[in-house]
Amino acid sequence: MTWSIIFLIIGFVLLIKGADLLVDGASSLAKRLKIPALVIGLTIVAFGTSMPELIVNLLASLRGNTDIAIGNVLGSNISNILLIIGIASLIYPLAIKTSTVWKEIPLALLAVAALGILANDKLINKASINIIDVSDGIILGLFFLIFLYYVFEISRNKTSPDEVAIKQLPISKSIALVIIGIIGLSLGGNWVVDSAVALAKNWGISESLIGLTIVAIGTSLPELFTSVVAAWKKNPDIAIGNVVGSNIFNILWIVSVSAIVKPLPFNTSSNIDLGVTMLATILLFLFTFIGQKRIIERWQGALFVISYIVYIVYLVIKG
Repeated sequence: MTWSIIFLIIGFVLLIKGADLLVDGASSLAKRLKIPALVIGLTIVAFGTSMPELIVNLLASLRGNTDIAIGNVLGSNISNILLIIGIASLIYPLAIKTSTVWKEIPLALLAVAALGILANDKLINKASINIIDVSDGIILGLFFLIFLYYVFEISRNKTSPDEVAIKQLPISKSIALVIIGIIGLSLGGNWVVDSAVALAKNWGISESLIGLTIVAIGTSLPELFTSVVAAWKKNPDIAIGNVVGSNIFNILWIVSVSAIVKPLPFNTSSNIDLGVTMLATILLFLFTFIGQKRIIERWQGALFVISYIVYIVYLVIKG
């Protein structure tokens, strides 16, 4: 069991570092090809930061550990709002843009609702099993394309767009970083999934619980670091946008790709976690109108963190 914990930690480090190296190498190559910084930020950087969750999900679903795959997505989205926004707003109250309130947060809510509808075949279609199949993955993917178009348009039309800091490295070094990053993601993903399964067996708990807690928090570490640093530097746009965008990516992109590669059976008990994800998103939306308008205050952040602790306690008792 000790080795499983060690390999799990090493796996997370490899996933996060591998994603960083892949983004640096690919971004440098793209810059040499004269691709605009805006496009690099919306594609390579955005997709690269989602690679840890994607790799873990793909490996888990291919090996039949679908509870880890579903738990990773739902758990990441819950921790993103309740834990990450909660901690970030405790550091510094987070102001939210009007477009985030009226467009991005509702889109994140729509993504959760769409997943709930597509996953519950028994309830809606009276089918024998619940499964997120290839057609469901394609539907989520189409929603994702609409989201990408929206992000590209608002980024292109900004009066003072945030430039993406890109190091222009020698071609040989850029290629080496891409290769090393891919290797790191592959090894890290394998070790995280294998260790999570081993821990679930050793501790006598469900793979879903491991996915919703340890794996979800581990793969959300990049978002946590980014949002906490952004809050510390009093840059709330990054702190909030990073989390809401990640939640949309997790469902519309990661679940979509995972389901297309291999259909994902959906456990009915996961509807509770789906409901918590939806409630957390609704709470984030409502908090923008309570107290100071469009600001997540410290007391609201504290409520988020307390809610997350209660949720984790519930999972442990249930699991």
